[in-house]
Amino acid sequence: MFSPDFIIDEKDAKNINSQTLAFVGDAVYTLYIRTNLASSYKVSANKLHSLCNEFVKAKGQSDAINLVLKEFTETELAVFKRARNYKTANIAKHADVIDYKRATGFEAVVGFLYLSGQSERLNYILKLAKESVKNEN
Repeated sequence: MFSPDFIIDEKDAKNINSQTLAFVGDAVYTLYIRTNLASSYKVSANKLHSLCNEFVKAKGQSDAINLVLKEFTETELAVFKRARNYKTANIAKHADVIDYKRATGFEAVVGFLYLSGQSERLNYILKLAKESVKNEN
C-alpha cells in the first residue's frame, strides 16, 4: 500500500487521541478498499461507491473485527479497546452504538499502524478485514 512521509514512534503513536487515530484510520481503510475495488471491478464510479460502502460502513467494520480481533497484538488490542470505549458525543446515524464503537476501535488500530509506519502489519490487517467483509456478503 503506502506509508506516511513521516513515521511516529510506536510509543508516541499509541498515545495519540483515540478519535484522531480513528480519523486517520478511516481514511486509510477507505482508500485501501476503494483502490482494491477500482482495480477489481470494471463498473461505474456510482457502483464502486455502493460496493465500498458495504466495507467501510460501521456494520461492515464491526463484522470484520470478529476475525481480525483474534490477530491483534497486545498493543493493537489496547488501542482498539481504548478507542472502542472512548466516550463520545457523536451519535451514529446509520449504525447501532455497538457497531459504531467497534468500528471506531478498528479504525484507531488502522490509524495507529499507519502512523507508526508498520506497513506490512497494516496491509495484513487490512487484507483480513476486507476478506471477512467480502465473505459476509
